[in-house]
Amino acid sequence: MQKIQIYDTTLRDGTQRKDISLSCEDKVNIAKRLDEMGVDFIEGGWPGSNPKDVEFFKRAARMDWKHAKIASFGSTCSARKSPAEDENIQALLEAETPYCTVVGKTSILHVKEVLRTTLENNLRMIEESVAYLRAQGRGVIYDAEHFFDGYKEDADYAIKTLQAAARAGAETLVLCDTNGGTMPWEITEKVRAVRAHVQTPLGIHTHNDSECAVSNAIAAVKEGCIQVQGTINGYGERCGNANLCSIIPNLELKLGFQALPPGKLHCLSELSHYVAELANLSFDDHLPYVGRAAFAHKGGIHVAAIRRNVNSYQHIDPSLVGNKMVVLVSELSGRGNLLSKAEEYGIKIQGEEQVNRVLATVKTLESQGFSFEAAEASVVMLFKRQEEGYASPFELIDFSALVEHRQGRGLLSEATVKVRVDGEVIHTAAEGNGPVNALDLALRKALSGRYNAISHFHLADYKVRILDGHNGTEAVTRVLIETRNGKKGWSTVGASSNIIEASWQALVDSVEYGLMVCQ
Repeated sequence: MQKIQIYDTTLRDGTQRKDISLSCEDKVNIAKRLDEMGVDFIEGGWPGSNPKDVEFFKRAARMDWKHAKIASFGSTCSARKSPAEDENIQALLEAETPYCTVVGKTSILHVKEVLRTTLENNLRMIEESVAYLRAQGRGVIYDAEHFFDGYKEDADYAIKTLQAAARAGAETLVLCDTNGGTMPWEITEKVRAVRAHVQTPLGIHTHNDSECAVSNAIAAVKEGCIQVQGTINGYGERCGNANLCSIIPNLELKLGFQALPPGKLHCLSELSHYVAELANLSFDDHLPYVGRAAFAHKGGIHVAAIRRNVNSYQHIDPSLVGNKMVVLVSELSGRGNLLSKAEEYGIKIQGEEQVNRVLATVKTLESQGFSFEAAEASVVMLFKRQEEGYASPFELIDFSALVEHRQGRGLLSEATVKVRVDGEVIHTAAEGNGPVNALDLALRKALSGRYNAISHFHLADYKVRILDGHNGTEAVTRVLIETRNGKKGWSTVGASSNIIEASWQALVDSVEYGLMVCQ
């Protein structure tokens, strides 16, 4: 298989995304994971721009990199200086990276209006900068900024900028769609034209402003580019960069190229989630290949089909990228969804009528505001309560929840719970920092004497969604509760126009499910 170089710029271009700010430690940890993944180049940052990047390169220089080559990033020398006099070029050398990535201007607009210099001087800046760094023993990758826009303005001059970098010894010439507005067929046409004039290997760097970054990168590879620059999860300025988590599996699984060392592709989903976690961003479940929804099946017809042939509604085996297939239960479900969920949780079906009853209950409850997609423990409890001979570990008799303001103490929440356990009525009360917390504590207190496992349950998350806001305070409220017991977690749902009732429904499912599986 032909090797395509993967050049990761998450630590530089990716951090230009709104709402991302990585610490130096974050950058080091991400770089380690990228190296373990087998990425060819890791662009660590712009050493002349900020102290954090300077510190990263100091640490990187002392580390042992198994696979990746670390690259520092900077621009060509300024219009009125030689490379030896230019602070930015000297910062690249001080970073002590084996590779320097130098960005230069292709667009006449940028040369005249941004740099405010002549076209000839811009060619001088490119050639001298690359040659100087090569003379200092650095490998040089040349990023032709705004290449595709510049080619539209003046194709001859755009080619001359590439030829200047090539003459100076650039190892790879990277064509950049910096504004992200180029279409795939334009990429194909222009990469093909460049190859007719330049012998140096080409790379591609695309942005996603027109939602074409991945398609554009693939089109460039099809035309002979041997390096792809991008970021994990497509992070980057404005609408983002080309998403390596889509490009890599496309190259390997669809086009037959080698992008990563053998055996590394299945780590892709884990890497995607890891970077999102360190970036402190909510993970996009709908990302292709690596998102939790990428292989999630909800429609009844779809699920019925995949139960007969798993490939009927999946373009790849999700395990190839470290992901997994998920069957969702909702009002759109058919019997196949419930059968798949029962099999997943080891529930023994007691006849077709049981499935039909659960399916009818799901559809009725979802019409009332419940949502079972993210509350699989509640689905399991629907099945269990339909089983012949199933006995709940406790039976609710009544509960109450109070919120009041007491002088000297401020707001106070108190709940009482009366439940029947093994024929005995237990009546308890508890105070909490809110009515739901108080109910939770009161129920735990009532059951703790009979079920030791409940002491290990931890309410990890509590989400509330108003379903029909036009009804104001009378609106139906959906509550999702996530409970954890060590590393194991489960989610449950409730819905009601009374938020306390909705919370109680989810809480009871959570406790009952936990006692069932954790005893």
